[in-house]
Amino acid sequence: MKILILNGPNLNILGNRDKNHYGIKSLDEINAELENHAQKYKVELLFFQSNHEGELIDFLQKESKHADGVLINPGALTHYGYSLRDALVDTDLPIVEVHLSNIKKREEFRKTDVLDGIVIKRIMGLKEKGYIIGLEKLVEHIRKTS
Repeated sequence: MKILILNGPNLNILGNRDKNHYGIKSLDEINAELENHAQKYKVELLFFQSNHEGELIDFLQKESKHADGVLINPGALTHYGYSLRDALVDTDLPIVEVHLSNIKKREEFRKTDVLDGIVIKRIMGLKEKGYIIGLEKLVEHIRKTS
């Protein structure tokens, strides 16, 4: 089983951002934890981060045909990234969305989520732990439906 791990804008500077919202770990630390956790499930992970929506789309278009699912933290693209949404739909893969903070309890503009209706699960407000839970939920879903 192969899972794509996508991270959107500003997630490359985790560890330096507001720790109350985003936690204390860097993206590299989160990815290392995911990699360790994936070994228990015998799952291959392919990581990608970009501050540019088009690069995320290019990655999805190239890699999704060789994958079984997508774990994504779209960052701010959550609120306006319709072309990213379309690319995710086009993969025809199960998708789990992760947010370090609870976007429903923040500023009004963050309450819009263009991925509504296309994800099998959304994990919010658990900081770094949300990635591990998201991976577990995605693997469980793929194994149930395979």
